[in-house]
Amino acid sequence: MMSRRRRRHEEHENTDRWLVSYADFITLLFAFFVVMYSMSSINEGKYRVLSDTMEEAFKTPPKSPEPIQIGEERKTLKTVETTVEEINLVGVRPGIKPQSRQLERISNELQQNLAPLVDRKLVKITRDKLWVKVEMNNRILFASGSARLTERGYPILEELAEVVRNLPNHIDVEGHTDNRPIRTSIYPSNWELSAARAASVVHLFTRNGVDPKRLSAIGYGQYRPVADNATVQGRRSNRRVVMVILADKNARRMLEIEQ
Repeated sequence: MMSRRRRRHEEHENTDRWLVSYADFITLLFAFFVVMYSMSSINEGKYRVLSDTMEEAFKTPPKSPEPIQIGEERKTLKTVETTVEEINLVGVRPGIKPQSRQLERISNELQQNLAPLVDRKLVKITRDKLWVKVEMNNRILFASGSARLTERGYPILEELAEVVRNLPNHIDVEGHTDNRPIRTSIYPSNWELSAARAASVVHLFTRNGVDPKRLSAIGYGQYRPVADNATVQGRRSNRRVVMVILADKNARRMLEIEQ
């Protein structure tokens, strides 16, 4: 009798234990889904913030209707040619005649004043819409291997200085040599010799009233020949000084870059 009561009592105590485990399982499962939901909500929020930011960025109209130019605008060959064709001039300065007419006048004056030298082919004058070139053979300006002006060269350069003294144009003075090497204590190569000859001409111009701000001395050495260095005549032609009177100091540079 007593044993039956004990068995019934023990069986009654064991029937509710599974509820504890079940409740713990449900609690853990609930916590798991809460965590998962929280993580998904955070990601969605970040996504929405990013999405809204990108949308606003692409919908916002540009602050400036025109591109912003950084630095000085670079001239192009097309710009230079258009300017020359439309107004027959590269750059206009107040109180100055159109440059094309001015270059024509300069060319005519030089042809007239240097006619004897032109006829003897010691000086060559050519005109382009952007410049006038005066090519002078070195034998009338310098002795061989020297950058010191000869007595014969002074009056020629003084005549040139007289023509260009009151002009606003920029002037490049170029020195050129043949390809025969030179190696002295003063001139280690043709670079130094050609540059020194150009500088000698520039110095004479400044002493005769030409504004030094309008002058450039350039040495090209033997690297811009106009004739074949294999012949005596060719080397003689390559040894030269060229004065280039420019309509615009940038126009020639732009042409060289485009080529």
